[in-house]
Amino acid sequence: MIIERIESAGLAHHSYLVGDQGKAVVIDPRRDVDVYIEKAVKRGYRLGHVLETHRNEDYVVGSLELAARTGAQVWHADAQLEYGYGRPIEEGQSWSVGSLRLEAIHTPGHTPGSVSYLLYEATGAPWMVFTGDALMAGDVGRVDLFGMDRAEELAGLLYDSLFGKVLPLGDHILVCPAHGAGSVCGNVIADRLWTTVGLERQLNPKLQASDRDAFLEQVVEELERPPYFRQMEKWNVEGAPLMGTLPVPTPLSADAFREEAKDALVLDVRDVSSFGAAHVPQALSIWQEEVARYAGWFLPYDRPLLLVGPGDDLTEPVRTLSRLGLEVTGCLAGGMQTWHQAGLESWSLQMVTTQSLCERLDRGQEAWILDVRSGAELEQTRIAGAHHIHITQLPGRMDEVPTDLPVYVFCGSGLRSTIAASLLRIAGWRNQSVVLGGLAGWTSTVCPVELVTDRGG
Repeated sequence: MIIERIESAGLAHHSYLVGDQGKAVVIDPRRDVDVYIEKAVKRGYRLGHVLETHRNEDYVVGSLELAARTGAQVWHADAQLEYGYGRPIEEGQSWSVGSLRLEAIHTPGHTPGSVSYLLYEATGAPWMVFTGDALMAGDVGRVDLFGMDRAEELAGLLYDSLFGKVLPLGDHILVCPAHGAGSVCGNVIADRLWTTVGLERQLNPKLQASDRDAFLEQVVEELERPPYFRQMEKWNVEGAPLMGTLPVPTPLSADAFREEAKDALVLDVRDVSSFGAAHVPQALSIWQEEVARYAGWFLPYDRPLLLVGPGDDLTEPVRTLSRLGLEVTGCLAGGMQTWHQAGLESWSLQMVTTQSLCERLDRGQEAWILDVRSGAELEQTRIAGAHHIHITQLPGRMDEVPTDLPVYVFCGSGLRSTIAASLLRIAGWRNQSVVLGGLAGWTSTVCPVELVTDRGG
């Protein structure tokens, strides 16, 4: 028997492989499906079915990939949508997996037709429930993705699903959600790797609601929606183009890369210090470990995508981008060293420490501070006099950033600041500096750090 959670780093996406006695199913697979096939083959299991809990918004679902490569039957939730593949799931439908059994439970709310799957062990006792995004550790699914005009309706459905179907399963039932902490599919998902119905009943703030109205008051909220969600929603209903094996971008010489870059977007996944020192003109900086979190906010689907990395092995960023449906067409062979050796122009970003900026402010020198931290961070601490534009909102609010003053871009450490500074550079700004060090090193007396939570104490 195997019941394994497969985690997709960065996206905080969880898919599951359930197998027994030569049979296996996959729940909510990602696009690069080799991991499921390899694990099943290793144990001698045949992948017979792929089960989806809902129309996913944050990654390309791998159902069609698995079906094409294994012959598995795909079953999808949200039957009211016009799917281009698979079959719709019916309430109470079940699948035998060796001595185990999975049963579909209609749990609408996050999407109008969300489905959870209750797993029964060999004795027939219920054991665990795969809840998709209906219920997650410390949170419940967001209800704003079909528009705020339907949010209250969907929140009511979610209340009925959770309090009428999931919680009555029993406190001992393991809960296996489709996302963990860090996902954009929830607001306050807890960093609780394993949870149960009982733990969620006790620890999940949304489940502490005294009645339906109190639940709706907590849940009906409009959250930020990354622009790439629209593409995911489309592909995950119509069916995304088959990828096959993970694509390998074409290595390009410096001169060839320069030519290709005229019509492409260049993504530099090196560390921020290397990017700041020198980078290809017009390049966007997103360091490799955070490509999954930020690429969907800033990378378009209508332009070729080129990569610059710390070396020639770009497997991980290519894998991450493919999960978002973004295809890398080429990369700079040999990295920036070959670019410099070819004598080509490069750009750089000015970087300053928090201490040097604080000294500048205390001497009365002009500085415009752009704080790109999140609202949650600002609720804890603020820098007096700073201008706040969350990094994800910057492309639409650049007109608020002056061009005639020195701009100092600030975040918690300097990592997100580099993304923001590169966006400004691409858009024509030349007077921006990345502030390194974050709040820990802030000592300005003119612009002190304000502890927001201490106000009025």
